[in-house]
Order: sequence, then structure tokens, then C-alpha cells
Amino acid sequence: MERLQKLIAQSGVCSRRKAEELILAGKVKVNGKVVSTLGTKADFSDRITVDGKAITRDEKVYYVLNKPKGCVSTVKDDKDRHTVMDYVPLNVRVFPVGRLDYDTSGVLLMTNDGEFANKMLHPRYHLPKTYEVNLQGTLTDEDIRKLRKGFTWKGEKFAPAKVFVKDKDPIRDRTFLNLTIYEGKNHQVKKMMEALGHEVRRLNRLSFGFVTTEGLRPGEVRRLKPYDVRKLIAMAEDGDK
Repeated sequence: MERLQKLIAQSGVCSRRKAEELILAGKVKVNGKVVSTLGTKADFSDRITVDGKAITRDEKVYYVLNKPKGCVSTVKDDKDRHTVMDYVPLNVRVFPVGRLDYDTSGVLLMTNDGEFANKMLHPRYHLPKTYEVNLQGTLTDEDIRKLRKGFTWKGEKFAPAKVFVKDKDPIRDRTFLNLTIYEGKNHQVKKMMEALGHEVRRLNRLSFGFVTTEGLRPGEVRRLKPYDVRKLIAMAEDGDK
């Protein structure tokens, strides 16, 4: 017997966090009865439905997508915009591991393994994510110091980040840098830059852990090898120590 949210995550429907939200919202049934209490246990011999659809244990699959700009990192979109699901094989049921903004491109992991997704996203695992940032404005030495030390803005704490300034364009007042963060807050890079008084003009995620989009054109996907998956999990578990 396993906790219900863990079974839902193992089925590939969503991450464990999202499963907990669905349970609390009364959208999960076990053998025809609504279960809205976290911690309830079941197993795959029970009939478990989420939003009326029965779950099953799927073969675990893991992909990296070179997410193009102009699509949302969700399975469905109520505004009928392109989603990242438009770029994965039609016979594969997966969901994005976290999100990249509509206008942000780059590395996005896709899987049906909710436990894996949880380890990739949970703040305590500290997986590095590196972004290529095209910034409106000049990043000062004081700005860089704050980014490297970590700071608080509007009550939100940002952990220390790695900063590498690649180039500056004084004519257009632009700064080009690589920024490595170890958290996964919504719109985090844009918020950090806004806190310093700068606007992000372009944002591309270069890597998630050691995974890059090398060899992938925008919109293309590559299945991760078992070794890659094990290495990502090991990195996450090492970061939890």
C-alpha cells in the first residue's frame, strides 16, 4: 500500500504536489468513493480515478525538449495557445517538469514519472539551472555582488546565484550574461532582474543539471538515456545532503 498521491504520481498523470492538490479538491476517487484526505493509502489493484479517468502504471519515459518561444509549459491551455505537448510524440503521455514562461526558450524536461519530477523541482534538492540572459540595462558590480550573495526583494528571498557576464553593449544599453540558480520559483530570473531595476529582453535556459539541448533545434525532443536519468537523480539526492 502506498500513499494515494504517490500512486497518482507513479501513473504519470501529474507530479506528487499536483496530485495532493487534486485530492484536496475532491477530484480523486478510490473504488468509487471520493478521497479528499492526504495520507490515504491504496494500491494499483484499487480503481483509482482522477477527474473521472482511471489511472494505470505506465512505463517511465524521460525526454528533454528544446522549448521554443511562443508556447506554454502546460498539458492543456484554456486560451487555445500552443503548448509543449505539441512537440512530443503523440503516443506518449507525459507532462512538463516545471515551467518555462511563454516567451522563454530552452531546456525543458518531460516525463510521466511524478517521483522523478518531484526530485527535480523540490527546493531542497538544489539542482543547478543555467540561463542565458539578454538584459536591458547595465549590470553593475553591486548588482553582481547581490546576485552572488543572495538577497530579499518584496519579502521574497533569492538564494546565491552564479553570474558570468559575457558581453556588454553600451550603445543599446544591454548586458549579456549566464546566470545559474539553484531554486525553481515562478518567473525567478525575471524577478531577480526586476529587483535590480533591469528588464529581461530574452531568456533561454541553457541547462538543467547537466542536460542541455545540444543537437536539438527549437521544438525537437530527445529521449534521455537511463544513465542520464540516474545521474540526475543522484545529483538531486547529493544536493539534499
